[in-house]
This record gives sequence, structure tokens and C-alpha cells, in this order.
Amino acid sequence: MGKDNKQSKQAGRVKLSDAQYEREMLVLQTELVKVQEWVRATGTRLVILFEGRDAAGKGGTIKRLTEFLSPRIARIVALPTPTERERGQWYFQRYVAHLPAPGEIVLFDRSWYNRAGVERVMGFCTPEQYELFMEQTPVFEQMLIQDGILLRKYWFSVSDGEQLRRFRGRMSDPLRQWKLSPMDLESITRWEDYSRAKDEMMARTDLPESPWYVVDSDIKKHARINMISHLLSTLPYHDVAMPVVELPERPPARKTYVRPPLELSTFVPDLARELAISTRGDTPI
Repeated sequence: MGKDNKQSKQAGRVKLSDAQYEREMLVLQTELVKVQEWVRATGTRLVILFEGRDAAGKGGTIKRLTEFLSPRIARIVALPTPTERERGQWYFQRYVAHLPAPGEIVLFDRSWYNRAGVERVMGFCTPEQYELFMEQTPVFEQMLIQDGILLRKYWFSVSDGEQLRRFRGRMSDPLRQWKLSPMDLESITRWEDYSRAKDEMMARTDLPESPWYVVDSDIKKHARINMISHLLSTLPYHDVAMPVVELPERPPARKTYVRPPLELSTFVPDLARELAISTRGDTPI
């Protein structure tokens, strides 16, 4: 699809309002908490892969997906560049170490598919290593599934124009500049190389037992809603009875405890109070 067609398609889209987005997200996040409790109660092992180009919206989706989940159950795995020792191991070995135990959810922010994308395009692996990866990946994933792991693979698809717009936004935003690396900038000039690598990866690893699900991510909020709702639709979760929690009444004070003088504690400065006074001019009560 040409750039003009992409821009026309983008202009013709109807976007969710902020209120619609937040309302629907709250519904989905409520269901995700139910998934968490189902995973914990049944000993389910769930693995979710997030793949896509730089600035495709993977991180933002992961953030909203896990926002109300327990970090003891839902873990995010974003591995750094492999060490010298790891480079000499079986390629999948360092990923295996992060697979879930019963009752856990693991979200891979990029995964073993690095070899099919950035490693291949940037020459970080040999053609022989790449071909071996492509041969082993369907077998590896089949082993995970046969062992009872639920595997979900999502590719976040962003257009070249939207990716460039997001890169420019990062360059001027001090809170997000750290997200922009020389490798990201290199991807701009290698757009077609990454496209070909993605196409071959899909052709060889989009299998009935472990399919790829493509998320149109040019509109970030739509991508989050669509991905999370689809994930929920693929899981056989159900409501789990939660223990009834009752808040006990506080017993009457026995007046046997004496708090040490406040002067003995080092409190952080009350900057919030100062800001409230300076910006509103309110007189504190």
C-alpha cells in the first residue's frame, strides 16, 4: 500500500473518544484480573509474545495490560543484549529460563523472534544460525504447547509514516528520549529489509498450533483495546470464587503505646503543600 493510500486510510478512521477508551479499558482490565485469578487457581502457564517494529506500541499495551495485575503472577521479560556466555548457549536457552511456573503469566517484550528480525537484518547472526532458528522455532513452540503452556503471539503493525512521527515525538520529549537508540534510527533506513524479514518470519512460523495475530497499531489506543480484547477471547478462563474478606473493627485504644517524638524522624519536605499554596493561594486548615 502506498503512502497516499495509508494517509487516506488513516484520515478516514473513526477514533474512540478518551472517555470511550477509558471506559472500555476498565472493562477489559477487570476481565484481566479475572484471568489472573483463574491462572493462579488452576496453575495455568500463559506466555504472551509482543513483537513489532520499534515504536509500534508494544510497551504501552503491556503497561495497560499489567496495570492492575500482581507482579508476583504477571511478569514482564525484556532481555538485554546477550552476554558472551549466552551467545555460546543454545539460542533458546536464555528464554527458557524465564518461562512461567504454574500459576504465572509471562509477557515477553520482544522474544526469541529477535533472531528473525533485528539479528538477521543487522547481521548479528550468520545465515546458518538464522536458518537453524527457523527450523527449530516451530518445534520449540510445539514443545511448549505440548507441555501445557498457553502461547499467544502478537505482531504490532505500524506504518512507516506513523513510526517516523513517533520517533520525532521521542526526540523532543525528555521523558521518552531514552527510548530512541541508534538501532532505532537505523531501522528507518532499513524499512524494506525489516519488512522482508517479517514476511519470511510470518510465512515460516505462522502455524495452526502457534499462529501470529497482527495488531494494527497506527492508533495506539485502538491497538490496546483490540489486542487485549482478542487475548481475552482466546483464553478459556472463568470466574474463580474469591475468599470473603471482612474488615475487622479496630479494637479500642488501650493507651499503652506512646509514639516517639516526631522530631526524631526525618520527614521528606512537604513540597506538595507548598505547591498547593503557591498555585491556589489557599489558606491551609
